[in-house]
Order: sequence, then structure tokens, then C-alpha cells
Amino acid sequence: MVTTVSHPLVQHKLSLMRDVRTGVKEFRELAGEVSLLLAYEAMRDLELAPERLSTPIEEGEFPMLSGKKLALVAILRAGLIMTDAIVSLVPAAKVGHIGLYRDPESLLPVAYYNKLPADIAERRVFLTDPMLATGGSASAAITRLKEAGAQSIKLMTILSAPEGIALIERDHPDVEIVTAAVDPQLNDHGYIVPGLGDAGDRIYGTK
Repeated sequence: MVTTVSHPLVQHKLSLMRDVRTGVKEFRELAGEVSLLLAYEAMRDLELAPERLSTPIEEGEFPMLSGKKLALVAILRAGLIMTDAIVSLVPAAKVGHIGLYRDPESLLPVAYYNKLPADIAERRVFLTDPMLATGGSASAAITRLKEAGAQSIKLMTILSAPEGIALIERDHPDVEIVTAAVDPQLNDHGYIVPGLGDAGDRIYGTK
């Protein structure tokens, strides 16, 4: 299942991220802001339960988060910008990291780091990566989460390609994808077209 967040604020900020004139500082800020807006949608189905509280006026029952606790897991390195923003919404969430990079020749994911909360099986997991291009890295990360016991996983991405979506739907049909937009295709180098370039390089100024 794919949920595309078409809110005007999301689309406006994504367009600014696409602009080649947008510098590192602004790109980082926009990525964090879009991530927060995506999180509102991705977390729409979090469970609530009434809890008895006292306001300054009177006592009553009011909705509070209940059910499974949360985990934010970033696919390194670019996913960090998303988890860093989202944790401000859910500061009690635990944060994990999965290190993967895409081999430029084969376009296949290569793992180099894996550190997840010990109780990942008891948490709802929100996996973050700004770009879902070929889908190889995201699929490999989801596999590692499942091997660690995770059962409830959502993939949050700022920009997606049909090829990446198709791979996730084939490999992990139980995982919902929440994205700001789906672009038409990938080019011969595995980049999303028209896309926004390499998200990691634009976030960290490495190119």
C-alpha cells in the first residue's frame, strides 16, 4: 500500500527541494519539515486510550497515546535527517540505524552497520529514507528489521519511483509506504527522474 501525502505544504516544500538553486542549509531544513508533515500522516493510526486528568478547570477523561511504543529507524546516512526531525514529535521513541549503501555498478545494497533497539519486536517501526529509487536498500533494511523481530513496519520516504515501490510491494507486501510524491521513472544510473539529485549529497554538502 502506498500513501501519497498531497498536502499543499508538502508539495510546495518538495518543489523547493527539487530546485538546483536550493543550498545545503535550506535543503536540510526543508527535508526536516517535510519529514514532520509525513509523520503526521504515517502516524495517523496510532492507538489512543482515555486517561483521567485534571485541567485547571475540572477533572475528565482525555485521549492519550496507547498500544505499542514506537521506534524510528534510519537508513544511513540520509535517513538521519528524517529521524532527527520526527523524534521531536515523539521524543520517547527509540532510534535505530541500519547502514547500507548502493553499489554504483550493480546498484545492489551493501550492508555495513546495524544497531536496533533490543525490544524492536514490541514496537511500531517507522523506517526512514528520503529516496526510494530501486528499492534495494529499503527492502534489505526491512528484511533486517523482520529478522530482528519487528512486525509492524512503515516506510517513510520523501520521494519514490515506481520501480522501488514495485520491489517493496513484491518483497514486503505488509509494509505501507508513506511518501510525498511518486516520480515517473529511474534513469540508467538508478536516479529518480526528475527527482532532486542525491539526497545525501545535498543534505551534507558532499558534492
